[in-house]
Amino acid sequence: MVRATPPAHPPEGPPRVLLWRWRRNPLRRRTDLAQAWIAVALILAVPAATLTAMFLVGDTAYRHHEATAQHQAATRHHTTAVLLDGSPRHPEPGSDEAKKALYPVPVRFTDPRGLTRTAEADVEPALPAGSTVRVWISTEGKVTDPPLTAEQVRDRAVGYAVLATLAVPLLGVAAYGYANRRLERHNLARWEAAWADTAPRWTTSR
Repeated sequence: MVRATPPAHPPEGPPRVLLWRWRRNPLRRRTDLAQAWIAVALILAVPAATLTAMFLVGDTAYRHHEATAQHQAATRHHTTAVLLDGSPRHPEPGSDEAKKALYPVPVRFTDPRGLTRTAEADVEPALPAGSTVRVWISTEGKVTDPPLTAEQVRDRAVGYAVLATLAVPLLGVAAYGYANRRLERHNLARWEAAWADTAPRWTTSR
């Protein structure tokens, strides 16, 4: 009767000795050395890639938003509008929330071509009808947001640079984890193949 090959049990991991992958010993596998070199490569590459990505992304974002701000400044106009209705009162007048609150109210204004238009604009609470407010309008005569300020351009560029700074190390960690899993699967496959070849002779000799 042919005996069934007993299941292979992977060997225990190598001892946790500092820099053991760099030490010559008969138990060190080629994959152990490969794993060590991958770690070294990432340790050297990630900081450099992080600085490069931070600069490139930040500079690109700054140029993009600066161009956007210039385009907005050239195509948006600041004009005076008249409230057609009064704006609602805030339930807590004088509070910090009331100072920041804005309500949509219909307004009338004259666009850059001299045409009278009506639209909705966000205004402060408790303004009576007939009050005047300053609004930004587009070349199409629509109420819009003001152009980006220099501070907003810088803040957005810094935000993208920070995201790039965080993303590169995370990608490095993910790459190291992926490489480790592939190497571990390779080790297990070689172990199972070696066990399938050795187990029949080992069990027969018993």
